[in-house]
Amino acid sequence: MTALTSSERKYRRSSRAPLLAQKHGDQLFEAHESGFDGASISGAVFNLSTTIVGAGIMALPATVNQLGLIPGMITIIVVSMLTEASIDMILKFSRSSKSATYSGIAGDAFGGAGRTLLQACIVINNLGMLVVYMIIIGDVLSGTWVDGVEHRGVMEEWFGEHWWTTRSALLLFTTIFVFAPLISFKRVDSLRYTSALSVALAVVFVAITAGVAIVKVMEGKIGMPRLMPKLVNQASFWKLFTTVPVLVTAYICHHNILPIENELKDPTQMKSIVRKSLTLCSTVYIATSFFGVLLFGDHTLDDVLANFDGDLGVAYSSLLDDIIRVSYGLHLMLVFPIVFFSLRLNVDGLLFPYAIPIAFDNRRFFSITVALMGFIFMAANFVPSIWDAFQFTGATAAVCVGYIFPAAITLKDTHGIATKNDKLISWIMIFLAVSTSTVAVISDIYSIFNVDDGVIT
Repeated sequence: MTALTSSERKYRRSSRAPLLAQKHGDQLFEAHESGFDGASISGAVFNLSTTIVGAGIMALPATVNQLGLIPGMITIIVVSMLTEASIDMILKFSRSSKSATYSGIAGDAFGGAGRTLLQACIVINNLGMLVVYMIIIGDVLSGTWVDGVEHRGVMEEWFGEHWWTTRSALLLFTTIFVFAPLISFKRVDSLRYTSALSVALAVVFVAITAGVAIVKVMEGKIGMPRLMPKLVNQASFWKLFTTVPVLVTAYICHHNILPIENELKDPTQMKSIVRKSLTLCSTVYIATSFFGVLLFGDHTLDDVLANFDGDLGVAYSSLLDDIIRVSYGLHLMLVFPIVFFSLRLNVDGLLFPYAIPIAFDNRRFFSITVALMGFIFMAANFVPSIWDAFQFTGATAAVCVGYIFPAAITLKDTHGIATKNDKLISWIMIFLAVSTSTVAVISDIYSIFNVDDGVIT
């Protein structure tokens, strides 16, 4: 296939016809699917929102509790604003470079090494997130241990302990009967209905949490949560920075921005779609964090879902516990395929940078899918907690994908389109990303080897 000229690329990107595009080296392959007239705005909003609202929501209450309610809420809003700015940078340079993928933009700015490094960061981030999803699903279905306390899963509560209610067996059944069909789609728009359902299930979780918290406040059973962080020594201050990776990870969706835009009927609506999605997700995050901290206070666990396996102090507590856990477990099952979609594309880009798009090669498509799914399944059975996974991906790959790469591409400004404001925001992003991530990693290392009363914590 001959390389497309600049004018051809510009024309095709501006066309209302749906495109499934993937850039490999200097080639831009495009394919029209029969019967597909392009993705709708609502479908794109749901797909992008589903990419954002994944497992991060479960760790946010603990994060906000550690920061204090006021700093925590402000931080959520600030991270949302920085996320919108970084996505705007990706969209702007996508159009100027005629690149149909995020890695293509990095390649345009920094060459093959830049493209490969970004793809590697996306792979690390997405793998970490998908492992987190499976861990939480396993916790919901089969239970987990937190600080020496057993939190039973819904399947064990309903049916007792059997071989088929063990963690490994339930994750295997989920992989075969839920994930396998959903990750077999070759077009992201095919997931629009499952994405809409996943967002609805997240809202159910928020609504029930809010309802329980409000009832308990009216009955005088809970008081005002801590508004500011609890600082008892220097270590507790530096520990606040370990929350940054969780907040960063909660908003990472950059890897799916261009795949979603490429399938739109009207790509010019992408900025509006991003704003709507971020507004929706920020509202869900703020509500979840506020009511979660209000309800559980200092007893909020790293995975707040584990808090919903005991007496909530309201009528029908057991039923509400089950509804919350099952609805969110189903939500994560439906989030899984849309994050996996981007993971597979970038793994394929790393392994086969000059091959035809993976959607046109069934053997490559299914072999990579099976290999990745097998790795995620094994990792989910051995990673001890979601906090460990969040700290690893959030402080490294997620920061690079969400902020460092968009800022670096803007500062490089290969096509001379960046404004002074763009470059100022880029420097702020890089400073915040590098400084907070560095402190977070150091704080994690310090907390691991810190000796308290003769015991290594």
